[in-house]
Amino acid sequence: MKNLRPVGVIGTGKYVPERILDNAELEKMVDTNDEWIVSRTGIRERHIAAPEQATSDLAYEAAVHALESAGMTADQLDLIIVATVTPDTSFPSTACILQDKLGAKKAAAFDLGAACSGFVYSLAAATGFIQNGMYNNALVIGADTLSRITDYTDRNTCVLFGDGAGAVILGEVPEGRGFQSFDLGAEGAGGGLLQQAAGGSRLPASQETIDQRQHFIQMNGRDVFKFAVRVMGTATEEVLRKAEMTKEDIDLFIPHQANIRIIQSAMQRLDLSEDRVMINVDKYANTSAASIPLALVEAVEEGRVKEGDRVIMVGFGGGLTWGGAALIW
Repeated sequence: MKNLRPVGVIGTGKYVPERILDNAELEKMVDTNDEWIVSRTGIRERHIAAPEQATSDLAYEAAVHALESAGMTADQLDLIIVATVTPDTSFPSTACILQDKLGAKKAAAFDLGAACSGFVYSLAAATGFIQNGMYNNALVIGADTLSRITDYTDRNTCVLFGDGAGAVILGEVPEGRGFQSFDLGAEGAGGGLLQQAAGGSRLPASQETIDQRQHFIQMNGRDVFKFAVRVMGTATEEVLRKAEMTKEDIDLFIPHQANIRIIQSAMQRLDLSEDRVMINVDKYANTSAASIPLALVEAVEEGRVKEGDRVIMVGFGGGLTWGGAALIW
């Protein structure tokens, strides 16, 4: 990304619903217990959207905070990208719904579907738009309401997921700052390992798909775990190589918050101590596209990101997909 307009984060915001579903409550719903959940996933609680809340509502709250942080108004936005697998509707896009809610009348708007990697994919897309001069700024949001597609009769998956939204405003930053590299990839042959089988054109909603619970998340946990451990390391190493950095250069590592064991595996491979890694999976569980931006915004709020820090964000998700980004704050 040499000799291109430097693009970085100029505003941040997050939102999680008020209701908390902890492990003790899940013990009453399925055959599980707190010790089992914590030891295998690191998750203690997750936030659940209210019945009247949809993904655009979560995204809106995060966007308002991000705009305030950037000192901007919605009518100044050029572009809105919402990364999500739980849109309000198939169409219009959640980004268009959000554009209207915000009053961002001059902004182009679209959704991006790359599951838990969606936020990093969206960062790469928005950065390209700004670098080439097509737009001056972009609102990038990762937002998901996974509770709506989680099967609360499946003890293996229902403990894993939560709802939330994280947002950033991207714009031009001083030379030497901003995004230094991206690494995006996909392994479509593994798509069936993590999917929502019904609800699209292949299996439209029917009594049969409902009876077979095909509108809920289906996951082969063992194989997804193996994929995640592999690509978290390789994607990080690749994004560092492209940015001409080494693992010793990482000031803060922000991984997708899916499972503490996957995060620990990446830490071990990269020789990272806990003080150089952002972990909040215990509070929010896996929020899909919202996972990385929630962790990033929380790190900013906690003062763990300072000017000049080298931040690495890496995620993996359904598709199968992965994405990494190297950022100088």
